[in-house]
Amino acid sequence: MKTETIIRLLTISALAGLLGAVGLRLTLKQVTDSLRKCRFLPILFANFVVVPALAVAAARLLGVGRETTIAMVLLAAAPFAPVVPVFARLARADLALAAGLTTVFPVLSAFLTPIVCELALKTVADAGAIRFDLFGVLLTLVATITLPLGVGMLIHHQRPTLGQRLLRPVEVVSEAVGALSLAFVTATELGAILQTGWQSLLAMGLVAELSLGLGYWLGGGPAGSRQVVALGTSNRNIALALLVAVQSFAGTPVMSAVVANGLLLILLGLAHVAYWRFGRKPV
Repeated sequence: MKTETIIRLLTISALAGLLGAVGLRLTLKQVTDSLRKCRFLPILFANFVVVPALAVAAARLLGVGRETTIAMVLLAAAPFAPVVPVFARLARADLALAAGLTTVFPVLSAFLTPIVCELALKTVADAGAIRFDLFGVLLTLVATITLPLGVGMLIHHQRPTLGQRLLRPVEVVSEAVGALSLAFVTATELGAILQTGWQSLLAMGLVAELSLGLGYWLGGGPAGSRQVVALGTSNRNIALALLVAVQSFAGTPVMSAVVANGLLLILLGLAHVAYWRFGRKPV
C-alpha cells in the first residue's frame, strides 16, 4: 500500500471518529444558538482575506522561496481545521461554537478557497494556475467533517443512552489513530520537513500567532468563544490545502512544504490548548 494511501486512511479515520465524538456531546440547538451569537461576517472576512494577506506579507518579509510561499498561501486559504472542535474540547472552550464553525467553514471553503488562492498567488512569481475539483473537495469535506458531526448529534438526540456508551470508546480509539497518523506523517515526511528551512517555519509561525490574536479579538463574548475563534483562525485545514496541492502542484516541493507548515500549526495549536487548560485562565 502506498504511503499516501496509508496517510489518507489514517487521517480520515481519525477525523471521522473525533468529530463523531464531538457530535455525541452536542445537540443541534446548541450549535445553532452558538452560531447566531458569534460575529460571523468579521470572522469570515478575517479568515478568507486577512490571513492569506498575512501569509503573503510574512513570506515576502522573510524571503521565503516560491514553493514554500505557495504552500503558505494554500494553508492560509483553508480555514478552520477539523481538529478545532477537538482542541476546543481539550481547552474546555465553547464546543458548540467550534462544531458549528467547523461545519460551516469547509462548505464555504469549497467555493472561496480556489478564489482566494488564485488572487493571492498572483503576487507570487511563476506560481501557476489553480486547478480545483469542486465536487471532489465538497465530497471529501462533507464525508470527513459534516457527516460524522451530524451522525454524532443524531445519536445524541435519538439515543442518548447509546451516545453516552459510545462516547468514550470512540474518543479513545480516534485519538489513538490521530496520534498514529501524526507520527506516521512526521516519520515519512521527515526528510522533506527538514529541508523546508527555518524562514518558512518562522513565517508560518508568525502568521499563526498573529491569526490567533486576531481570532481571539474577533471572538467577542466569553473566553470560551474567543478561544474557539482564535484556534479556528490560526489552525488551517491541512487536508484541504493538500488536496489543492495534489491537483495543482503534484510532484513539486509544495506538498512537503504544506505538510511541514501544517505540522507546525498543529504543534502551536496544542501548545495554546495546554496553556489555556493548565496555565493562566484567559479573560
